Amino acid sequence: MSNRDPNISDRDPLAPYSDPGEEYIHHPDADAHHLRSLGYESEFKREMSPWANFSLGFTYLSPVVGVYTIFAYALASGGPPMIWSFLLVGAGQLMVALVFSEVVAQYPVAGGVYPWARRLWGRKFAWMTGWIYLVALLVTIASVSYGAGPYMATMLGLEPSVNMTILCALAILALATVINFMGTRVLAAVAIIGFTAELLGALVVGLWLLIAHREHNLGVLFDSFGTEGNHSYMWAFAAAALIGIYQYYGFEACGDVAEEVPNPGVIIPKAMRRTIYIGGAAATFVCLALVLAVTDIPAVISGEQTDPVGTLLTEAFGTTGARIVLAVVLISFLSCAMSLQAAASRLAYSYGRDDMIMGSSLLKKFDANRAIPPYALLVAAAVPALIVIGSKFSADALTKIVSFAALGIYMGFQMVVLAALRARLRGWVPSGKYTLGKWGLPVNIIALAYGVIAMINMCWPRTPDVPWYDNWIVLLSGLAVVALGLVYMLVHPSYGHSDAPYDTAIPGGEERRTVDAPA
Repeated sequence: MSNRDPNISDRDPLAPYSDPGEEYIHHPDADAHHLRSLGYESEFKREMSPWANFSLGFTYLSPVVGVYTIFAYALASGGPPMIWSFLLVGAGQLMVALVFSEVVAQYPVAGGVYPWARRLWGRKFAWMTGWIYLVALLVTIASVSYGAGPYMATMLGLEPSVNMTILCALAILALATVINFMGTRVLAAVAIIGFTAELLGALVVGLWLLIAHREHNLGVLFDSFGTEGNHSYMWAFAAAALIGIYQYYGFEACGDVAEEVPNPGVIIPKAMRRTIYIGGAAATFVCLALVLAVTDIPAVISGEQTDPVGTLLTEAFGTTGARIVLAVVLISFLSCAMSLQAAASRLAYSYGRDDMIMGSSLLKKFDANRAIPPYALLVAAAVPALIVIGSKFSADALTKIVSFAALGIYMGFQMVVLAALRARLRGWVPSGKYTLGKWGLPVNIIALAYGVIAMINMCWPRTPDVPWYDNWIVLLSGLAVVALGLVYMLVHPSYGHSDAPYDTAIPGGEERRTVDAPA
């Protein structure tokens, strides 16, 4: 067949790729064919390019937002050596991303962790996975929007009071919502703009600090400045390592929009890995520049200097220059909130499409003109807005709610990693366009071990001078979300209403469901 269309493959578009290196020529109808085999007819438009998909993950990870937000805490807790956590956590999260890559390549369904867990394990497990992750995403959207408030107020020359912070946070949230309502193409374009602005901003600021305002040499990265006290430095480093643990997620957002990406089985695994590599490198570089430029590290550790980032930017760039830098930081916050919203809305839509939660009839509604789920997007805007407004009445309550965010995201991750490991041990052999082959099982085990250690570190009590419930707030908030989910499942068993495919990864799943159907 000498004159065949080079974009059309003669092979079956659904045939598994036993050789991970086998060349793949994408069939224009292969995506719809594959999704149809998984039980869905997609309403989304596949208008998100490879770089836009990566940019969505990068802006969700947002090295500027992550580092600027927790830099003071990490430096005070563990001194400059806290920077090495970026390498350790990056390696651990890469293992998780590789597991996700295999799963999304075989199951490129909108919503990410929920549909993946549904096919790897079952309906109840998937419902709880999605519930935990959705709550975490909604809380994180509120946290990012609220965190942007003081930066926006300062850039505008306003006093960042509580009321002004709330107003600015709501403005950021509203703008992110408007962008998402414009559809996939606009979302993709803004994601690329956000990625470009954040990466260039991080490089320019970092290079200027290293060239013109460097106060220390690289040896300081091995100086704890006595943060270990009378204990082993391991305890101080574990606390400071939260800067890395809170940094490396966002890659899963690439898979949340799987039905908006052409050839997702090839494109999304690449985007996930790029998010880890490029996002992690950018975050490490930003942190390095800040550490080497901080004039008085002991003052940060003692608590005398509580805002080293703001002080440093003003010293290095002056008032006007600092405002320009803050504008770039604001773009980063906006892009991050926008990407989080996109991920949360696709997850809520996926729930609704499978009739898995109260309000499914609205959540699954789709605007064909804009190719978005409008009511799912409204949920991803309204709930975070209520949380932000609630901070007016109780800033302490906001802190307690937000404390769950990172733990919830890690819990959602590890439930998928656990489901994948269970499925492998019961006979699942990944058959998407990206597989790890013989490395699948060891990578899966390492990813699970890393995730468990990271969650223990997040929950570990480190504030003995506060009431016990505040000392254990991260763990308690996680248990509260799980308990609320269990109560909902007991009172309103929506998961049982869905006839969408589940437990399909494990051989014999169809037969088991047929036998168990009466129950």
